[in-house]
Amino acid sequence: MTVNLLYTLMICFIAGIGAGLGTGFAGMSAAAVISPMLITFLDLPPYEAVGIALASDVLASAVSAYTYGKNKNLDIKNGIVMMISVLCFTLLGSYLSSLVPGKTMGGFSTVMTLLLGIKFIVRPVMTTKENMVQVSAKKRFLQSVLCGVLIGLICGFVGAGGGMMMLLILTSVLGYELKTAVGTSVFIMTFTAFTGSMSHFAIGGAPDILILISCILSTLLWARIAAKFANKTPAIVLNRATGIVLTTLGIAILIVNYIK
Repeated sequence: MTVNLLYTLMICFIAGIGAGLGTGFAGMSAAAVISPMLITFLDLPPYEAVGIALASDVLASAVSAYTYGKNKNLDIKNGIVMMISVLCFTLLGSYLSSLVPGKTMGGFSTVMTLLLGIKFIVRPVMTTKENMVQVSAKKRFLQSVLCGVLIGLICGFVGAGGGMMMLLILTSVLGYELKTAVGTSVFIMTFTAFTGSMSHFAIGGAPDILILISCILSTLLWARIAAKFANKTPAIVLNRATGIVLTTLGIAILIVNYIK
């Protein structure tokens, strides 16, 4: 009994390390790390595992968003606009996905994590806040709405990759500097993860409380550490650190999925 308990706590702690670092550094959804770990090593039903992962994301994203906001690396106004678009069109994307039987893309989030990590190492995002303010408020508003629609449709249809899609679009399409992109991403993820976790628990019932609490605490701890480090780090170093974290997580998740 004691061995099983220690094993469960160890898996949750390790899963929380990966999820927390991914959230604090890159606004990555904890579901990409925690779900495959719980399914593979603790034999948890996939639906319950995703619900726990999303619940772990809520506080981790919230504390990361607070840390980024405190350091003036958060665009709340446009973040709210994008969040509303993402939530609405995720529902539409989910509905469209239900109409296409057999169309699964479970590895989408993992591949995106790996490729985005390599991208940050090879081609770092060096946009500055000075460059960001040159975009008019009206243009930024429209961009936020349209990109929220795109992210929501893709995430609803594919079922994964929300945090990575947001980071990619915020940096590559909207021209955000990296810290503001991550801060805005985790701000949005706080609400999307809360909505997703509540939906999962309402439909699938209460999760394993020990696993839930263990994953939440571990993810929260490491997200806090990563966010504090990220906000005190120069842009080029943060790009490299984010790239290494994402690449490592991508490879680790591929290995875990292979074991599964």
